[in-house]
Amino acid sequence: MMYVNNTTIKSWAEEDRPREKLQNIGRASLTNAELIAIVLGSGTRNKSAVELAKEILVANDDSLYKLGKMSQVDLMKFSGVGDAKAISIIAVMELGRRRASDEIPIPPKVSQAIDAYNYVKSDFQDLEHEEFRVLGLSRSNRILGNKLVSKGGRSGTVADGKLIFKELLDMKASSCILLHNHPSGRLMPSSQDLDLTKRLIQFGKLIDLPIIDHLIIADTGYYSFVENGKI
Repeated sequence: MMYVNNTTIKSWAEEDRPREKLQNIGRASLTNAELIAIVLGSGTRNKSAVELAKEILVANDDSLYKLGKMSQVDLMKFSGVGDAKAISIIAVMELGRRRASDEIPIPPKVSQAIDAYNYVKSDFQDLEHEEFRVLGLSRSNRILGNKLVSKGGRSGTVADGKLIFKELLDMKASSCILLHNHPSGRLMPSSQDLDLTKRLIQFGKLIDLPIIDHLIIADTGYYSFVENGKI
């Protein structure tokens, strides 16, 4: 009598399934075989994706370097690996190779108000309505993100503090710069601008996420709350 292995990944304990393991514990917790199993997607009737991945790795002395040299024809010699799976493995190995040789991007640093202005001025250029943005900064004042938080009419926009700080927390910012434009070209804060900035600064202090400046942008330049003694 012939026995068939009907044990699939879906029947394993959740912590043993590669996809769930990555999602719940993190990618670093997965073995090379488990990562390759995710790329494969499925195994065969008699072999799980993880078992197939282990077979491929064993044939390469558990070396990802050797695996990266395998051709599509070489990979397709393994039972259960067809065109699609072979190409998926080759594509992933090539991505890994390119990432290893890629330069680490260094975000721009904000040392003064004009640095922030130069970074965002194109976002506000030629707008006929008000927009409110926030720049999230790292501890070394490097830009982590530039988020649009509200749009309005020509005379104003409503900036929601909850949304602003949610965006900052999502990008793991240590501090921030507020920015909005005046389509009229008038580079002076309104009473509403001053009140909003004061309230947001107070809340930022409560959660240890300081607002280090607020810029008003116009086609003619910018107004910095810090440079004008408003913060």
